[in-house]
Amino acid sequence: MHTQPGASQAAKVPDRHPSIYARISAGRIDPHVADITPRVYVPNNHSNTVDVIDPESFRVIRSIDVGIGPQHITPSWNLRHLYVGNTYSNTLTVIDPRRGRETRTISIPDPYNLYFTPDGSLAIDVAERLGTLFFFDPRTWRSRGSVKIPWSGADHLDFSRFGRYLILSTEFGGEVVKVDIARRRVVGSVHVGGSPVDVKISPDGSVFYVANQVRGGVSLVDPHRMREIGFIPTGSGAHGFCVSRDGSDLYVSNRLAGTISVIRFATRSVTSTWRVGGSPDMMQVSSDGRLLWVSNRYDATVSVISTRTGRVLHTIPVGIDPHGLTLFPQPGRFSIGHNGVYR
Repeated sequence: MHTQPGASQAAKVPDRHPSIYARISAGRIDPHVADITPRVYVPNNHSNTVDVIDPESFRVIRSIDVGIGPQHITPSWNLRHLYVGNTYSNTLTVIDPRRGRETRTISIPDPYNLYFTPDGSLAIDVAERLGTLFFFDPRTWRSRGSVKIPWSGADHLDFSRFGRYLILSTEFGGEVVKVDIARRRVVGSVHVGGSPVDVKISPDGSVFYVANQVRGGVSLVDPHRMREIGFIPTGSGAHGFCVSRDGSDLYVSNRLAGTISVIRFATRSVTSTWRVGGSPDMMQVSSDGRLLWVSNRYDATVSVISTRTGRVLHTIPVGIDPHGLTLFPQPGRFSIGHNGVYR
């Protein structure tokens, strides 16, 4: 198994813990990043900038010019770098989180979303407008193959427990797709209709949760039979996911409803719905689990929400069209990408 330099030694061994999210619990910051000052990085899709927020003062302290159409900010698998996906520049802007400054630019096609296999051996560029998953060596950024997705709008994904396959949404095709990573091949799909977006595996690995903007809720997909086995209504424009710090709940942003729903993994049911206003999009939870950081896609703001009460505590003005923000560092052994998903 390949491991990038600087990664936690624990990541070399498959995690057999019953919960996939056991390693993201409060206080378990990896020693390699424990000395980094926490910051919230916000990609402003139509401003072509990244705003850097101090999570103590709740103020923007820096704005970084990047490429055209930044969508998500992705921590590298080994937690050393942050990658800004500039979709229309076909580049990644690399940010050093210790200095909070850009260090280089990498050319890859249409990096709408970026992920890393759980073993750290591959980077996966989700090229939405090209309908393709491009595989790279994350050390050299040399090509390691590709998979053409036959439905429109390849969007978000998550991996099986040990990374043998991934489950991918197609935002404009209404299809949820299973891809065998070793064989670089689509091996299954299920039509859920609407507009599926974010994807998250359950703590026990048995089902995948898929947000659906048009249907206003969350599909439960059995990855073995590739069937929709349930649907949880949440709110109009169900879009993004974030797992609670203790791994028991799934936060769902309902972008058009201006709400956030809380789904309990154990019961597969909504336990709370918070009316937060704005247009909540992508989310990150603080290391202590008390705060939820949320980009408001159509409001040029970031909201900070109490996970205890669901109240908006702070609203921070940022650039135009803020999208896949990340709070870094966070607990976890390694990053599997997107806007900061850890295991």
